[in-house]
Amino acid sequence: MSVSTVLFDFDGILVDTEWEIYQAWSETFREHGQDLPLSLYTRCIGSDFDAWSPKLHLEDLTQLKFDWIKMDERRQIRIRTALEKQGPFEGVVDVLKLLAERGIPAAVVSSSSHHWVDGWLEKLGLIGFFQEIVCKGDAPKIKPAPDLFLEASSRLKIAPSDCLVIEDSLNGLNAAKAAGMMAWIVPNRVTAGLDFSRAERVLSGFGEMEQLIRADQSPLG
Repeated sequence: MSVSTVLFDFDGILVDTEWEIYQAWSETFREHGQDLPLSLYTRCIGSDFDAWSPKLHLEDLTQLKFDWIKMDERRQIRIRTALEKQGPFEGVVDVLKLLAERGIPAAVVSSSSHHWVDGWLEKLGLIGFFQEIVCKGDAPKIKPAPDLFLEASSRLKIAPSDCLVIEDSLNGLNAAKAAGMMAWIVPNRVTAGLDFSRAERVLSGFGEMEQLIRADQSPLG
């Protein structure tokens, strides 16, 4: 089976944002005498708090109500400060350049907002590599629903079966499969322990992806 287009997740795939976001949430939990295991937190990776909410979980653990507006603002400052000098994951730019050289269309499909994703892509000089950017609000539901991926394939005028999804989360993998798309997983520090057995491949990093494409061992035609 061959495909003609690559759809990249954003957080945890193009940029290592997930770790600092998790660290910020862990700090919030520790401030109230609680732990936040990765096994719980990963339920919301690639989706939103409708999938699983650390806010509701902390309130359940402490039997308290919090001023989340103020706490969210403080947490966002911590995250942005930690990510200020962050660049793309190693190998990402090489893969994007290779796809461009071969005339293979690429898009970003993320459950995050355009404000977050577009801002990062502009800052890192990556936005020109992508023909489409599909984010929260561009389709009725975010991952694990297939809507965002189907919206991307519609915009690109390419059948879902012709798309290869690059993901790091179970919510993203489930969304890709529900959309009828092939999926490769590039785990990160947050998602490395998850069961990605439904994916066509689990890669060690973008260096491996580049090698597969150059060796014609990928489904990209």
